Amino acid sequence: MEQLTTDLDQLTIASLTWGPVDDQTVPLAVLLHGFPDTANTWRHLGPELAAAGYRVVAPFTRGYGPSGFPADGSYHVPALMSDVLELHKALGGDDRAVLVGHDWGAITANGIAAHEGSPFRRVVTLAVPPFEAMNPKPGEIVRWARILPRQAALSWYTMFNQLPVLPERRFDSYVARLWRAWSPGYDASADLAHLAASVPTDAHKAAVIGYYRAGIRPWRVPARYRYLGKAAVGLPLVPLLYLQGADDGCLDARWAAQVSSRLEHGGRVAMIPDAGHFLQLERPEVVNARILEFLAEQA
Repeated sequence: MEQLTTDLDQLTIASLTWGPVDDQTVPLAVLLHGFPDTANTWRHLGPELAAAGYRVVAPFTRGYGPSGFPADGSYHVPALMSDVLELHKALGGDDRAVLVGHDWGAITANGIAAHEGSPFRRVVTLAVPPFEAMNPKPGEIVRWARILPRQAALSWYTMFNQLPVLPERRFDSYVARLWRAWSPGYDASADLAHLAASVPTDAHKAAVIGYYRAGIRPWRVPARYRYLGKAAVGLPLVPLLYLQGADDGCLDARWAAQVSSRLEHGGRVAMIPDAGHFLQLERPEVVNARILEFLAEQA
């Protein structure tokens, strides 16, 4: 594992890498982390993808150190999508590239999968499905409505993150609580240490909480990103594999069945048993095998 620094339009982004990153004859794999997490979440998958013939790049997304803060201050999903598209171009990626995302990284990857100009041939998302796929079809209203009460209770943290100052002040104990609740029984000590190193200041804490605050203020998306707004909430236009932990304490596992009927273009859903929200860390051997199998398929 090495570290790479890349200058983008609005920030300098740091990434962990595996494989021959400078060799453009090798297909690119971009791995996106979520909240409250870092690029180190891919420490199991990264080496496996490199061994399978990819040059793997896992960026610390905007606001997470050692990446910088964006000059425009935007933490909207279209801004996150733009960073990934810029990174792909800067690294000389082509249409063999693949994209994997977890949590906020999944939200970003879902949006890119729905973007007509996406250069990624296949996309894998973990723990958060495409938002549009969560909406019910006719005849699914009752099943959909049964999920909502529990999901509302699980999503309390999204409202907490809208409060001024308090999430930043309670950050360390707060994120430790989320890891315990979202992946019951998993020892997150190493991951929390990585997070503390990545988010060392109040400014960093405000930045990563800012993803949630930006989400309820779509009218503030800078003009340069607005062309990506529709895709950010769209359905995938390329094959997409969605992986869900059966014991996820953040997103109700029943969403997997709801989503499975909405994915086209060869998309599919797989439930990972004995895994919570951070399934790539809890069951890496199972998750890696699922991802490698899916990426090896021809379009």
